[in-house]
Amino acid sequence: MIDSDKRQAIYSLYKEGMGVREISRCMNIAVNTVLAIIKQKGRMPDAAREDKIAINEEQLRKLYNECCGWVQRIHERLKEEYKIEIGYSTLTRMIRELELGSRKKQRCDHVPDQPGEEMQHDTTVYKFKIGEAWTRVVASVIYFRYSKIRYLKFYRSFNRFHMKCFLHDALMFWGYAAPVCIIDNTNLARLSGSGGKAVIVPEMEQFARQYGFAFKCHEIKHANRKAGNERSFYTVETNFIPGRRFESMADLNAQAMNWATVRMLVRPVSKTGLIPADAFEYERSYLQKVPLFVTPPYLVHERCTDQYGYVSCDGNFYWIPGTSRFDVKVLQYSDRVKIYHRKELLCEYDLPPDGIKNEKFAPQGQPQSRYQPNNRKRPTDEEEKRLRAISNEINAYLDFVFTLKTGKERHGFIRRLYGLSQKLAPSLFIKSIHRALTYRITDFATIERIAVLSIQTGVYEIQTADIDAEYKNREAYCDGRFTDAVDLSIYKIEDDNE
Repeated sequence: MIDSDKRQAIYSLYKEGMGVREISRCMNIAVNTVLAIIKQKGRMPDAAREDKIAINEEQLRKLYNECCGWVQRIHERLKEEYKIEIGYSTLTRMIRELELGSRKKQRCDHVPDQPGEEMQHDTTVYKFKIGEAWTRVVASVIYFRYSKIRYLKFYRSFNRFHMKCFLHDALMFWGYAAPVCIIDNTNLARLSGSGGKAVIVPEMEQFARQYGFAFKCHEIKHANRKAGNERSFYTVETNFIPGRRFESMADLNAQAMNWATVRMLVRPVSKTGLIPADAFEYERSYLQKVPLFVTPPYLVHERCTDQYGYVSCDGNFYWIPGTSRFDVKVLQYSDRVKIYHRKELLCEYDLPPDGIKNEKFAPQGQPQSRYQPNNRKRPTDEEEKRLRAISNEINAYLDFVFTLKTGKERHGFIRRLYGLSQKLAPSLFIKSIHRALTYRITDFATIERIAVLSIQTGVYEIQTADIDAEYKNREAYCDGRFTDAVDLSIYKIEDDNE
């Protein structure tokens, strides 16, 4: 934009007789621009653009906060949710004019791309809300360097078994693998050494061979060797997470799957304009085709069946039909468990949703066993809730006890205290606990002695059981009146004199 003073100078030179081309040469301005300024008589143009897009300032600030300042995500939401077509550069200018803070991150170094040369795998940790709770999750990404396609999944924790399951799911989904997978010096796949001298764990080496690739570690502090994957995490942080809500881990991974394999697949890569879907079609001829079937990774657990027919796996209990009780072999896959005895499949279960623990399961179509697993944990949440509802004194006492007692000791104490509350009158129980809190007593036997002493020194009525007088009108009671009298003669005590 040429300022007002310069425009006036150009118009003055023209009025004094200087030619247009000479003015253009002296001012270093295009001839057409000089002609336009002369036509406007040196004044600043005041005509506004007819196609100018107006965005409400409050709306833009709200989107900026919801998307944590990531302009790329704001641009997408304006287009998809508010149907506002605005240029990306125009949006960034408007944000700068509103003096909203900017968040920039230095790009990773560029690595030359060759079709079918390599793929990259890495993980990183994020913390964001799932439901209403802030949750720490591990994001795992595999990235094909040439075509820029990726596969994303989140885990609560990440170990070697999860790494195998993730790579299996990703490679079976795409159907192709590059001959080399670049990783950092993680001990999930590296046995010893680092970089080019790293020795891969034989188990992981054999796993990779099934899909036609090999692991390769980059040098220490050379993370730009897998720059594409580092950029993928940056895109996840700036484009996937902001402005989205996740109800559960299953919902999070469903959205991540759609984002990585559908949306990002047809979205042009910045600067180059490359579309990953088209690039992958070209790269396929250079990649290793994954076999149509590869046995999914699994863990083997040797288990004993308890007396009620349950075996434990990953914090839950699975019932084995029948009356036999023998040792079994449990195969844990990423999404299910299979139970074998002497190479015979006894039953198969789908794994419960993430976060469900200490539950028992029976095969579909069969009733639940009425017995509890032998080693099933017994939570005390309900007993604690009922105790706290009695009075503020009980609530304060439990808070005091929990600062001293943890784990099994805590659960056992709650059960015994709840049992005592069922035996005593409410006023007597509250008085006993108030005295225990006053003298900082946590020994249960002492609390019982306090209650006995209170009974001996005070006046407390024994609670009588509530009996519904309508029981005489019940059908079962009426039928029982016509039965034969019970013979109690066997209980009669004989007289010693007889």
